[in-house]
Amino acid sequence: MVFSVNAQPDASEVRSASPTDSHLEEPVGTAFDRAMMQRCLALARRALGRTAPNPLVGSVIVQAGEIVGEGFHPGAGQPHAEVFALRAAGDRAVGATAYVNLEPCNHYGRTPPCSEALIAARVAKVVVGMVDPDPRVSGKGIARLRAAGIEVLVGVEENDCRQLNEAFIHRILYHLPFGILKYAMTLDGKIATTNGHSAWITDSIARTEVHQLRSACDAVIVGGNTVRRDNPHLTSRQAGAASPLRVVMSRTLALPTEAYLWQTTEVSTLVLTQVGGNPDFQQLLRQKGVEVVELPSLTPTKAMAYLYDRGFLSVLWECGGTLAARAIAEGAVQKILAFIAPKIIGGSTAPTPVGDLGFTTMTEALSLERVNWRTVGSACLIEGYLPLEQLKADQPPQSP
Repeated sequence: MVFSVNAQPDASEVRSASPTDSHLEEPVGTAFDRAMMQRCLALARRALGRTAPNPLVGSVIVQAGEIVGEGFHPGAGQPHAEVFALRAAGDRAVGATAYVNLEPCNHYGRTPPCSEALIAARVAKVVVGMVDPDPRVSGKGIARLRAAGIEVLVGVEENDCRQLNEAFIHRILYHLPFGILKYAMTLDGKIATTNGHSAWITDSIARTEVHQLRSACDAVIVGGNTVRRDNPHLTSRQAGAASPLRVVMSRTLALPTEAYLWQTTEVSTLVLTQVGGNPDFQQLLRQKGVEVVELPSLTPTKAMAYLYDRGFLSVLWECGGTLAARAIAEGAVQKILAFIAPKIIGGSTAPTPVGDLGFTTMTEALSLERVNWRTVGSACLIEGYLPLEQLKADQPPQSP
């Protein structure tokens, strides 16, 4: 899942605090190949927030330098991108070049293998953005195409392809959803005033970015304090865009009887609590159409494991500092998105975005990797990844 759901920002607006040598590498494929792969990515993004547990995939069929068919995977159980593209191309797929941002599958799942569809369509060449990390597919689809005499080029715009499906890759390798912690704070590191007032730290432009981010995620998590203090909606607020499942974590269920989150006609809400937590309030929530699930132990790790079992790819943490610190400490967060507003409110007891992590020296601080920043309205958005050693996976990741 990629954060930027619209076009990528202009290079002049983006700066990296940890540059790599990728700009020195010779790009794979021709300029035309790269343009077609970017078209695949643009098509794939049309299904943001709708494909879990499947990846985001787009495909383009090109004959004699002209696009003759294209498509994207709209969701689990529906045909894959290559199938839609081949249908659109019809007989013009014969001898054509097929572009796809993720390796075509070569196994029977809910749908037949795409490698066989490409072979049956008699395409001459397939250009692949990245190898699929799923062990059922990894390398097998490419091998099947080559065995059928089809030329295959792999690795075109691979970095962009991997970023688009970073949540899918993480789910496959670590058997957990991809966790994103988002918060907005003032220049002096506060998320609210000393009396808890927090509307609005950022301007409407930044808030629109947050709505776009939500539409790309499968679930958004808050704690009980956020429900009591802010009474949030947690929707994407965009016509036609997906809204994530709204998740509240609360052990005691000491929550208000009336809240926007209990309005479930258009967007669903799930409340996670511990076994035996406030049965009367559980009944009240269920009468309002809210799903309530009891877990033996209510922790970020247990919540993420439960959401993994439900097939989720990406989970957005929009919680307060205490729950955010717990989520980081337990490895439930992999990516940080911090909106920093040019405001100062002060207050020695004003809340901060991340609570106590138990660190006593600066050498213990978590240093983000692959950091980028850009302006969004009047705010500065800093985006980065927590070190891999923070991950607490069920088992070590395997190379795709």
